[in-house]
Amino acid sequence: MSAELTAETVQDARRHEKPPSGGWRTIGAKEFADHLGSVRFYVLLLIIGIAAAVPLYFTAQAIKDAASQASGTPAIFLLLFSAGAQNAGGIPTVAFVAMFVPLVGIAFGFDAVNSERAQGTLSRLLAQPIHRDDVINGKFAAGISIIALMLTAMVALIAGFGIVRLGIIPTLNEVLRVIVWLLVTILYAGFWLAFGLLLSVVMRRAASAALVGFGTWLAVILFGAFLLPLLASAIFPANVTGSADDYFASTTTQQLFLRISPAALYQDAVTAIMNPAAKTVLGVGSLQQYVSAQEQIPSLLSLDQSMLIVWPQIVVLVALTVGLFAIAYVVFLRQEVRA
Repeated sequence: MSAELTAETVQDARRHEKPPSGGWRTIGAKEFADHLGSVRFYVLLLIIGIAAAVPLYFTAQAIKDAASQASGTPAIFLLLFSAGAQNAGGIPTVAFVAMFVPLVGIAFGFDAVNSERAQGTLSRLLAQPIHRDDVINGKFAAGISIIALMLTAMVALIAGFGIVRLGIIPTLNEVLRVIVWLLVTILYAGFWLAFGLLLSVVMRRAASAALVGFGTWLAVILFGAFLLPLLASAIFPANVTGSADDYFASTTTQQLFLRISPAALYQDAVTAIMNPAAKTVLGVGSLQQYVSAQEQIPSLLSLDQSMLIVWPQIVVLVALTVGLFAIAYVVFLRQEVRA
């Protein structure tokens, strides 16, 4: 009789027992501390710092040399980010960031799960009183947090350099635009982090995941800008002999096809956010082009108007990030973990 009462008591206690919560925060804090003390973090921070400092120095020098021409130009503080100097190849800071941010996202995600499996610690981790999805949620949260820390430090460095060296005090609108650009950049890095996390779940070896991840980065960043337009022209050729409506439909379809690249989506968002004079998303330019555009279009777009231009690109980028993470999430939950 006492045994039956004891069994019923245990069953009632288990039914009323609350499932463990907040396990992803514990794992995320542990992963964040590991990232913060790793050599990988400092190497990537050095790469991002150099990628931002080199064009920043030459752009600031170009702004000083063209002080008489650029004086009175609205939103001149944003030139530190969006204008490229000729000494740096005309490539602005935002372009360098767009090139190396995917590298950071993949670097913090390609070995998140498979390294635990290779070391034999994944089974012991899952034996703890936490939900299984807390593992992948915590690792993604730690990765995006460490990336946000790196990018915030980079933006603070650029803003401080511009204020001290040029004496430019940003307006509230410029500060808001820089903050929005920072958030979009973190979202873009989150896409590549989710991609690296997916590779770490699917592939057993970290070396294979790194090879595929960095190869995809090179293909999208370096070759995508050349191959996608050629592919779009081949699939949707422009009918120059037809009517104007046919030609417009063909070119519009080509532009939509080019938007399948996350790099193109991010570039569109950066152009509209960091250039208040941009009525369309056509890319960033040099200091002289920016000043001439201000003379031709004296009225600048507000931040909400600029956001309306690229709101579809941001939504698609969010959807791609969520989709990749969802695939990694489902695959990880369905995998068998052996001790």
